[in-house]
Amino acid sequence: MLLLKDRLGDLEDLIRTLREVARGGSVIDPTVVDALVARRARTASSPLSVLTARELDVLREMAQGRTNAGVEQTLHLSASTVEKHVNSIFGKLGLADEPVHRRVAAVLAFLRERPTD
Repeated sequence: MLLLKDRLGDLEDLIRTLREVARGGSVIDPTVVDALVARRARTASSPLSVLTARELDVLREMAQGRTNAGVEQTLHLSASTVEKHVNSIFGKLGLADEPVHRRVAAVLAFLRERPTD
């Protein structure tokens, strides 16, 4: 059962929900469902959706201000692996020919579209 607390004030809704749960069913507040659907749509259209989980880890560390060496230490990766991921991030985000610093542009994209952890 997942209801928002403002819905608990409606006694009829609460009783209907409790009966459904007692029968073995489940109830999720429509507002919660709408929020989840909206988040999924936002995430699917995010430029970050093309990155692998490890690339997101690297980008998250970059967003924390870590240099490649800092990313290596934090994620326990080799220098060449970090460099490979960074270049892949730049390519996937279309930052190969970006006029601004590519690292800054990648972090800005992450901060705009940041997935919640």
